[in-house]
Amino acid sequence: MTIDSHQHFWKYEPVKHSWIDDTMSVIREDFLPSDLKKVYAENGMDGCVAVQADQTLAETDFLLELAKENDFIKGVVGWADLRSEEVDTVLEKYYSEKKLKGWRHVVQDEKDHNFLIRPDFLRGISYLEKYDYAYDILIFPHQLGATLEFVKNYPHQKFVIDHIAKPYIKDGFYEGWAVLMKEIAKQENVYCKLSGMITEADYNSWQPRQITPYMDLVLHSFGTKRLMYGSDWPVCLVAGNYGQVKSLVIDFISNLSTDEQEAIMGLNAIAFYNL
Repeated sequence: MTIDSHQHFWKYEPVKHSWIDDTMSVIREDFLPSDLKKVYAENGMDGCVAVQADQTLAETDFLLELAKENDFIKGVVGWADLRSEEVDTVLEKYYSEKKLKGWRHVVQDEKDHNFLIRPDFLRGISYLEKYDYAYDILIFPHQLGATLEFVKNYPHQKFVIDHIAKPYIKDGFYEGWAVLMKEIAKQENVYCKLSGMITEADYNSWQPRQITPYMDLVLHSFGTKRLMYGSDWPVCLVAGNYGQVKSLVIDFISNLSTDEQEAIMGLNAIAFYNL
């Protein structure tokens, strides 16, 4: 089964989605399951994991409702305030939602570089294992140091790094990102998504050869059992179409065994998120 481990839905609102700046104007519109279903039919995809794009419980409820109405949405990664004193109550409330597989916070937008390792956030994370929830780590490279310390705190918690930690591909920065990604990959409970890469390169002129060194690093560091394909649709549309995103990964892993390719293109996501 071919699974897209990372995509989004929204009903576009200028204030709520203010992160969609003028350079990304092509995605200033609604993106709903009916749109993605057509894209998947054209690209041979069987299902997906829908990931939060807004930091409200209403967003979590919105995605869960879509998942109930559309069987191809196999799982949801929602948002809850993990810093809240009431976090355990909230997690328990959602536990009956079988398609809710994990949680995410937009850490990349936090001004505090050490947000992940603040006591209130760590306290919230400590409850996830009890409910067998995964946690998606959304960061920029300057937050990788805190991320390393963060994941070491919870050796039994399922973590996945979104978008290979958003290296600055457009600027050609590599070494600092690579050193820390190798260290994080030594923690065997941490996975990594081959997603969100073309939007870290130049939107208009990226080439696969510019992205290959970054994919090489995570392949050799995390191995074929801890990598999963994700499109980051519809965000990816600012730099290319769905076919280009999928082909980037398919072509990169083409020399691997059939079993390894199938793992990266779906089976790892199924196992990680219990789809």
